[in-house]
Amino acid sequence: MSPWRRSVLLMVGFVTLVPCVSTVSHMSVKQRGSITIPCLYDQRYRNNVKYWCRGYYWSGCSTVVRTDHPKTSGKTSISDDINQRVFTVTMTNLSPSDSDYYWCIVDRKNEADDGVRLQLSVTPGTPELYVDQQELTRVVGGSVTVLCYYSAFEVSERWCRMGWSCVAVGHSGALDGTFVKLQQEQIETTNGYVLMVTMSGLRIENTGWYWCEKGDLQMPVYITVNQPNTTQSNTTTTITPSVTNRENGVTNENTDEKKQSLLEVLLIPLSLLVVLIAGTLVTWKMLRKHKDKKAKDQPPNTSVQSADSEQNITYSTVSHIRGTTQQVKPNPFDQIPSNIT
Repeated sequence: MSPWRRSVLLMVGFVTLVPCVSTVSHMSVKQRGSITIPCLYDQRYRNNVKYWCRGYYWSGCSTVVRTDHPKTSGKTSISDDINQRVFTVTMTNLSPSDSDYYWCIVDRKNEADDGVRLQLSVTPGTPELYVDQQELTRVVGGSVTVLCYYSAFEVSERWCRMGWSCVAVGHSGALDGTFVKLQQEQIETTNGYVLMVTMSGLRIENTGWYWCEKGDLQMPVYITVNQPNTTQSNTTTTITPSVTNRENGVTNENTDEKKQSLLEVLLIPLSLLVVLIAGTLVTWKMLRKHKDKKAKDQPPNTSVQSADSEQNITYSTVSHIRGTTQQVKPNPFDQIPSNIT
């Protein structure tokens, strides 16, 4: 739609048109970082084309990307989730020149477009408000802890669900049927602060966009809640804010958690090795005991004689002369007396 026609339709429908598109109002992002901006729209806009426009005034803003074409332009892309009724814009490798006002707009064809404006500030230093991760995944019945970092102390921090209500710092209560607790702490290693947001008893319905809020700044966070399976656990994930150096608004992993994980990795195989060695020793001793008992119970071998007994044996030869039936006649001369001369 041309800027002139957009301006005319906007003036005609401004009085009666109730905005049905919402988003954050102001974000602070580190140079060379990335950001995903959610734009929530009304149910009746499910099938409409959405687009991302740059410029302070709606009538003169320049379209960057659209959900029909082009969906990607340079370092900016757009996508539409008609089930969640949210279209998102992702900007990567940001530079200070990207600091400007932008618009989330729904193209209503022959009627005045519907949209909302937001401000994006890209800073070379630490952003005024940022989070470790913009996207988190948990399971039903579990808990999630989000850390929102900021530099100056405030008493107006809040945790909000997009299109719903908010919970203020120092309070706890229900947000979309889920218990929410907010706790504000100062980071000892820096001059900054952290807002710890804990949501427990998660449900599938809790899947969606939330944001941390500090003054006029917001930082969107998308939480996905899945059904538990064999690779997921309903345990609570808590991160201790004890990191000093952060690049692009991303926190390094906590040192204590690394040590604990490493200790667990080492202890498990060592324990298995000790059990294996103990089992081997017990088995070997049992086999040795069984072998000794078997040898003790075996009767002596009486068929084997020593060399000394063999020396006392007397060997004899027995000859047998077979007799005959023929009689031998006596010699008459053998009967002559020996004294006859």
